[in-house]
Amino acid sequence: MDFPYDKLKYRSIDGVEGLVVAIAQDADTDEVLMVAFTNKEGIERSLASGMVHYYSTSRKKLWLKGESSGHFQKIKEMYVDCDGDAVLFRVEQVGAACHEGYRSCFFRRYKDKRLEIAGKKVAEKG
Repeated sequence: MDFPYDKLKYRSIDGVEGLVVAIAQDADTDEVLMVAFTNKEGIERSLASGMVHYYSTSRKKLWLKGESSGHFQKIKEMYVDCDGDAVLFRVEQVGAACHEGYRSCFFRRYKDKRLEIAGKKVAEKG
């Protein structure tokens, strides 16, 4: 069965049309690794290659997670939310998900009225 691209609700973000929210979650631990955007082509490439492709709204281009760092996300499962405006990639994370070198982009925890580092840094840069 082909992926039902027409069931997704694409939106405009930072002047870029045709994007959906893309969440990466560790398939083994359920840890949320990152949140970004992708588009139809990104989903097509992700499903064809088995590696997650995102759309950078700042660089205005599609990119393969790990193409420069080697910190790839291998797709184990993919889900679409009830509204069709977000996709969830359950992945095997190779190295850091965060561009700052942390395993997850959610490495800061709010506690006692301040942010503290709570995540694990696994690389110099992700």
